[in-house]
Amino acid sequence: MKNRFKKIVIVTKKTMLEELVERFNTEGQARFYLEHSGQDFEPVQIAHEVYHSTLRTVLMAVPREIKHHKLESKFLPQYKFEHSDLVIAIGPDGLVVNVAKYLDGQPIIAINPDPETIDGILLPFNIDTFSSALKQALAGNEGMSGITLAEAIFSSGQKLLAFNDFFIGAKTHVSARYEIQHKGKNELHSSSGIIVSTGAGSTGWMRSVYTGAQAIAKAQGAPIVQGTDGGRLPWKTKELIFAVREPFPSKITGTSIVFGKISKKEPLIVKSHMPQNGVIFSDGIESDFVSFNSGETATVQVSDKSVNLIT
Repeated sequence: MKNRFKKIVIVTKKTMLEELVERFNTEGQARFYLEHSGQDFEPVQIAHEVYHSTLRTVLMAVPREIKHHKLESKFLPQYKFEHSDLVIAIGPDGLVVNVAKYLDGQPIIAINPDPETIDGILLPFNIDTFSSALKQALAGNEGMSGITLAEAIFSSGQKLLAFNDFFIGAKTHVSARYEIQHKGKNELHSSSGIIVSTGAGSTGWMRSVYTGAQAIAKAQGAPIVQGTDGGRLPWKTKELIFAVREPFPSKITGTSIVFGKISKKEPLIVKSHMPQNGVIFSDGIESDFVSFNSGETATVQVSDKSVNLIT
């Protein structure tokens, strides 16, 4: 039978031990540093061995007649994926989030290399179950979960994708100033920023926003009504959720647009009023931000792109 995929791309992430060796040149020096800092080196070494054992098993499972390429995650921005690629990501969860932004519909088999230490929300398979998933995918019989992405489109023409969430606000711990528009309403805001969450991200940063808001409301004596499934959204939902953090009411700033749903027809539009240090970043990667200063407008909406995660 002719395989439907021409190439398998196995995406890996450096282990903590590999990062330490890069910093200290040798494993012995890395051990010395950790142990003299009061940390145990053995878990770091075991995690490294478990990860590479998983990688070796994956490589052995790839059929010889199919080309494969091992790709370290730091090279993702320079790599060109083909539509006929099958992608295998060897955890943790953050690696799947990172890989997804560089794909255009190519399916992902996500493997949890160490279920004892990695939660693996986005990692359906382990060392014992991935081989069956690979065979099913190659035969065209795989199950698939579509994961909705969010996108921010800037008036400058830039575009930023989010797998889990966006942060819109100030780079430092000062009030973010902006004008917000949603469902035909708009107002000026002074706040600690805006969180926009996808379905996949609804158990992450947005959950902490819910938890804090509920605790404060309860302490103030307000009745608490729990959302369905704790506010968790399906991965494939075609909606996003936004929440404004610590909105401040004043003579010129309002607090009526602080929470809501974003759809393709009803995006969230934010216009920066921050002379400097305004930023938008996705998925908690603060260092990879897009500047968002006075005069810049961002339209946040459901992306046409989605991620195909084999489940």
